[in-house]
Amino acid sequence: VLFRSESGGANHIWLHLQVEAAVPLTCQRCMGEVTEAIEVDRHFLFVPDEATAAALDDESDDDVLAIAPDFNLQALIDLIAAGKLNASIELVVSSRPSAKGLQRAERAGIQTLTLSKDVYADPIAADEIIAHELLERGCEYVVMAGYMRMVHTPLLAAFPNRVVNLHPALLPSFTGAHAIDDAFARGVKVTGVTVHFANEVYDNGPIIAQRALAVEEGWDVDTLEEHIHAIEHVLYPEVVQMLADGRVHVLESGKVAIDAPRG
Repeated sequence: VLFRSESGGANHIWLHLQVEAAVPLTCQRCMGEVTEAIEVDRHFLFVPDEATAAALDDESDDDVLAIAPDFNLQALIDLIAAGKLNASIELVVSSRPSAKGLQRAERAGIQTLTLSKDVYADPIAADEIIAHELLERGCEYVVMAGYMRMVHTPLLAAFPNRVVNLHPALLPSFTGAHAIDDAFARGVKVTGVTVHFANEVYDNGPIIAQRALAVEEGWDVDTLEEHIHAIEHVLYPEVVQMLADGRVHVLESGKVAIDAPRG
């Protein structure tokens, strides 16, 4: 049974599978025990056990959906606040309670949503919850980055050709979770960044935009990664603005057409 508690003064919605009252819940952020539902304001809760704690430690910080985590999220927040990006962030969703992107969102007053590992045990049900929460807030696009979970029919059907993903390589080359390392190991002279719509296959949806990067002699993989991220922080907001302006269209061929800037 899903339990939901939302405090009027808090930005965080807590979703967790109910457990027996005898089992204490612990806040991953402050490590304090929470025994009453009324105390869930801004808390991220899970049932503490060694397996869960180990799994959380092993996961990447970048596991945020709609809108992107960490610096990609911060770049969007800052551009919107400065009036340079005509869009709004309605909800930040994460499968990891301690994701840094959640903290960035909360500091900006953006509502956040975390689903526990128990909820994600049924990925279809998890995507149904996410789709419902996004639709309830009137979201038009889902913008992902670092969200390593596969998106499924409930979310894709609710947002057809509106789930956007960022990939640190020039697709269709170097798909998967280790694109930067793979490109560097292969010794490519040119790599880059791709923004694409997500579909049922990893890194296979219609390509919206790409930006190339020449790999210079003497770079190590960390230097390459820094340059890739620098491109991401520019290209992703540009694409979000194109989406907000209604300039992006998926053709019957599966290719993407982009209208010229208006005005």
